Amino acid sequence: MHPITDEYGLYHHDHCPVPEKGCFMTAHVRRFIVSLLALGWLLSIIVPSVEASCGSVSCFVVIGSQQQVPMAGLLTVNAIYNYTPLESPLGQGGSIPFANQENQTLTLANLNASQIRTLVRTATLDMNYGLTERFGLQVSIPYKQVNSDAQIGGLNPIPYSDKGLGDIRVALKYNVLPTLRTMVVLGLGVDLPTGDYGQRVQGGSLAESTLQIGRGNFGLVPTLYQSYELIPHRLNQFALASYRHTYKNSDGYKFGDEVNLSAGLNIIPLEQTPWLVLTQQFNYRWMQNDSMDAALFQFNPGGANILLDPAIKHRAIPTTGSTYLAYSPGIMLNLWDYASVYFIAQIPVMRDFNGNLEQQRSYVFGLSRSFQLLGGS
Repeated sequence: MHPITDEYGLYHHDHCPVPEKGCFMTAHVRRFIVSLLALGWLLSIIVPSVEASCGSVSCFVVIGSQQQVPMAGLLTVNAIYNYTPLESPLGQGGSIPFANQENQTLTLANLNASQIRTLVRTATLDMNYGLTERFGLQVSIPYKQVNSDAQIGGLNPIPYSDKGLGDIRVALKYNVLPTLRTMVVLGLGVDLPTGDYGQRVQGGSLAESTLQIGRGNFGLVPTLYQSYELIPHRLNQFALASYRHTYKNSDGYKFGDEVNLSAGLNIIPLEQTPWLVLTQQFNYRWMQNDSMDAALFQFNPGGANILLDPAIKHRAIPTTGSTYLAYSPGIMLNLWDYASVYFIAQIPVMRDFNGNLEQQRSYVFGLSRSFQLLGGS
């Protein structure tokens, strides 16, 4: 038997019974689209704009309905808004070297940047469909906005902004253990280079790779998700491990490999309120240094930069790479068996960003809805 679960794997009832002819493509979809638009409008009001620069990552948390394999014919849609601010560590704003992937040069020097901030906001449409009782297909379509601001010495802040479609991810998943209380899902995702990689900064030079909306090449993302109901319908345990590898792009720039590990619990605190779920999870991320093929220079304030090596391969870029551990509490509300909304805050516990920008407290807002497209009862 294949269980039907919510965002956190706790409710075993169908939020969306099979509609009558034409019903799915009318009332249910219209109400869901209106809900998405309302959520986006609300977030645009309550989430402030922050100017920021140099490097970007996104908040990462586990949302069960993204990782599971839905029952055959069931489509689960998540609309997710991710708000991730980053700032340079106190007193370390001047330690970031200059990597120019367009001219393929890496200059080892301080930029004398007194303040650097970046804000990454991502709205993702995630669609997870059950092909069979064991196989699932997932498509994630991100729309990303990056705002940055670097103040160099006593000069005016240098603003940067870009937004657009990010790199789409397509994943095939297999449910190894589809039981009522246990789920083990293997997945393999492919990142498609659909995001823009050609945005330029003031002065016309190509913006650094870490500020671009896309990565400029394909990537592979294997995943392993596990969940178990410790107390049926009340307490659920989950864990997720993923690995991300992005191939070198046409500028000779390669984003470092990334490992994500997460584990947590979901609980319905009161039997009288099954529509309320609390989540507690810990999230760990390790990111390898980025690398590039480039000519290596040493900054020379008194004249031309000094060439150290005209053609290095796979040179690790200083101040890229990081280690990050966060505690992420959250809440999910089930809205009258129509949809679910959730809010998760990611609070840094330990962070080593190698002198680059540090991820600050981040937030995830989401809305989820399931639709029975084929089969079901």
